[in-house]
Amino acid sequence: MQPVFDGKSLITAKTIAAGLHRGKPERHGEAFEDARAELALILLTTHRQIEQQRDPAEIVRRLLSVLSALRSRVHPDVWQALIPVAQNHAILQYFLQDPLTHWSFTKPRGYSGDAQLLDFIYCDPHVADDVANASEIGKALYSHTQNVPSCVAARERRDLLTRYVDETAARNGPEAEVLAIAAGHLREANRSTALAEGRLKRWVALDQDPQSVGLIARDFQGTAIEAVDGSVRSVLTRGHKLGKFDLIYASGLYDYLQHNVAVKLTKTCLQMLKPNGRFLFANYAEGTPDAGYRETFMDWVLLLRSEADMWNIINASVDRNTVDAQVFYGENRNVLYAVIEKRG
Repeated sequence: MQPVFDGKSLITAKTIAAGLHRGKPERHGEAFEDARAELALILLTTHRQIEQQRDPAEIVRRLLSVLSALRSRVHPDVWQALIPVAQNHAILQYFLQDPLTHWSFTKPRGYSGDAQLLDFIYCDPHVADDVANASEIGKALYSHTQNVPSCVAARERRDLLTRYVDETAARNGPEAEVLAIAAGHLREANRSTALAEGRLKRWVALDQDPQSVGLIARDFQGTAIEAVDGSVRSVLTRGHKLGKFDLIYASGLYDYLQHNVAVKLTKTCLQMLKPNGRFLFANYAEGTPDAGYRETFMDWVLLLRSEADMWNIINASVDRNTVDAQVFYGENRNVLYAVIEKRG
């Protein structure tokens, strides 16, 4: 079943592509032709390895490495032109046996990075049947793709969110209120001791995908969690009367937001904080080593940011004299976090 969005979401592939401001690869002349020839050799070598029935995990490991190296060397215009070349090659069907790659490329929910994709990354029990039903090659591929650096970072991010929620409950007592924007399936809640022990007043989970909202409402019925159907636009326009919060977080959303939208959302979230409340947003970092494979065979493009980019969002969003702010890398340095605390 395809989701019916509110028609105002800002998280779309079209929006992301429009913000990349790519030029024509032909302007790069010989550099473009050299890169295209190098990619052709990469694809041919991989095809031969498949025909030789090499170990699938080793095949995909090597492919991730060489695509990352190529992506890092060429101009962004050239790389964008190479993506469809890779996607139109016959070896795509081999990698689509991997349930993680398949879900990302085919986009059953109509958009990239949906909550079900995160469940594959989390190795969540909800996708166990899909993994079990994959081919032996697909399972072998998944054994590697689920553990690439960005997937490890996503699992670290989930656990960090749980920690922040539990810390908020400890700091603010049973009146603690939390808001998750673009909540997905809210898997971090499964690990929260504060939620399990009833030490939260409410935990609002807002998402643009009605399937995700429905799953949250079903799985957390009778708890402090409230599932809300809403988009980035509805938050920016104050389409919901959500109130004030001790913690607001957007863990996977900023990967899809252009700078000006990220600033607007940050300003709005800070206005929704109580005194001494905290706003956390995360973003995949520049240099993520599996970006080449993700953008080609997974057809999943993210807006990667640097520490300077994160600070630019913060500095454009708030008077630094009214907040305490920090930017830091996650444990495996593939995700950046910004935490802004509103002074009381």
